[in-house]
Amino acid sequence: MSTFAVGQPDPSQLGGLVGLSAGVMEAVGEPGVAALTLVETVFPPIPSEIVLPLAGFISSTGSMNLWLAILAATLGSYLGALVLYALAARLGHDRSVRLLARLPLVDASDFEKATAWFRRHGSVSVLVGRLVPGVRSVISLPAGAERMPLLRFSIFTIVGSAVWNGLLVGLGSLLGRQYELVDQYSGLLNWVVYAALAALVLWLVIRRIRRHRAAG
Repeated sequence: MSTFAVGQPDPSQLGGLVGLSAGVMEAVGEPGVAALTLVETVFPPIPSEIVLPLAGFISSTGSMNLWLAILAATLGSYLGALVLYALAARLGHDRSVRLLARLPLVDASDFEKATAWFRRHGSVSVLVGRLVPGVRSVISLPAGAERMPLLRFSIFTIVGSAVWNGLLVGLGSLLGRQYELVDQYSGLLNWVVYAALAALVLWLVIRRIRRHRAAG
């Protein structure tokens, strides 16, 4: 049964993934947020850009606690990442990719992108990769295949997930009833993240060039 007041927009009445996700969160609260983010992490076609702002919107109505929603989302993200990490550690990267690529709407190129990202940037890519669409979920596969230390993987995953989840859940809460604008702002957030990463890469390149010149 919906907990929304008369006249207040209820996203669970919408169709598709938005309505389904909102219905789960309305029914079971914060544990529903954790379950949805776990599934979203393991099955990349389910976008966090829909699930997390909805959690924030529902929190703004008083149906959930905002901070518990962020905590639940981060727990779900971490557990989902552990599933992929363990899968790759046991089966190896290639077999894991072949298995997951059989899922509907899963693009194997995302896995290859995550592998290239991990090989270029090392373990810190797990932290930064949690903020990058297309890499966020599947970065756990190369981390598991390369047997990245579990403690380091856990810390980087939790911190990166908490930042991303906090941004999107908080955004949904701030937008309140205007939850239909979430997708627009999430897209803008992606571009901000890309710009920050480009600046970071440029800085690393410049630093390396300077070191080579100094060594010469």
